[in-house]
Amino acid sequence: MSGDDLTSALHAAPPLPPRTDLSPAALIDVGERLVARTWSTGLPSWFWGEGVCLLGIVRFAQARHRPVPAAVVDWLRHHHNSGISVSHVNNLAPGTAALIAATDYPDLVATADLLDQWFAQSPSITRAPNGALEHWPDGVWADTTFMAGVFLGHLGEHRRDPRLVAAFGEQLLAHAAILQHPDTGLFAHGSHRGQTLWNFWGRGNAWCALSAVEYLELAARGRVPVDHEQLDRITDLLLRQLTTLAALQPDHGVWSVLVDNQPENAGILEPSAAAGISAAMLRTALLLPHCPPEIPRAGWRAVAGALAYVDPTGTLTRVSAGTVLQLIPFGYSVIRNDRGQPWGQGLALHAIAAALRAHESGVSAALPRGSRTGSAWE
Repeated sequence: MSGDDLTSALHAAPPLPPRTDLSPAALIDVGERLVARTWSTGLPSWFWGEGVCLLGIVRFAQARHRPVPAAVVDWLRHHHNSGISVSHVNNLAPGTAALIAATDYPDLVATADLLDQWFAQSPSITRAPNGALEHWPDGVWADTTFMAGVFLGHLGEHRRDPRLVAAFGEQLLAHAAILQHPDTGLFAHGSHRGQTLWNFWGRGNAWCALSAVEYLELAARGRVPVDHEQLDRITDLLLRQLTTLAALQPDHGVWSVLVDNQPENAGILEPSAAAGISAAMLRTALLLPHCPPEIPRAGWRAVAGALAYVDPTGTLTRVSAGTVLQLIPFGYSVIRNDRGQPWGQGLALHAIAAALRAHESGVSAALPRGSRTGSAWE
């Protein structure tokens, strides 16, 4: 007799049919509804969920060849002028949007400088023996690659400082050394007291994949030189991860909350993870001429699957709440997913932005035929 508790999995709602219209006009319509809903419900705090969402809004604007939206600039200025409280690496996440906006709004550099000062001086920052930033003392989490690592990379690009970009790359590799499974390439959510807990949380895999893509894009822009050995290693770990995710993807496009369908979680779907992974897959295909074709195919399938969960109000539904590291797989089956979350809104916008860029660049061979050319997957 198995000791698994299948209660949550057995009562999970069935998957929704994937969206069939992934045309640019349809994607823009969904994106605009997501943005409007986000601002109507508010982004109250200077924290990680807001940072993910702000960057998603910025990426959506960039994919449409538009400037950073004024609402994002106003939000950043308001919080800076009100006083930003920084006490955790998660507080670095909104700084990435500030750095991108600073190209046109130089006053926002002061916000990034404030965050960097905290990062450089705070005694609360701890590291694992291999140098990986700890999310909490004695715990390395996948989340940190995106919340802190991406900020460091963009700060390096803004300052034209290769040491900061290298530090971003070092964090990706240090996290991978602890969290990436040597056989599958999937990422565990985190480690606890020096032991990796091999729970392959979907959104954690999205954080790591998106972070690696951000590094590759920084390298491709060429504003700051990168170490080519570091670049090759990060490219390799990303392709290993995405290839396995593509092989594990269900036909409807949305992975379970643990992507390897551990029995206690199988069928408990996570659209925000699928959205983030889809963005990483399509952006990887844009960057790498040698990208295996199954990766963009899975990326489009994940876009179609994830965006099916955007309701008429513009909310990405069935998004799991903020999820602390769980010691056993069952823990991931009981996280609430009954209300909208800013990271869900943001990751959906990341997916739409990547899909718009893929349309524009011709990475559309694996589009659902129903959106343009029929009713089945190519």
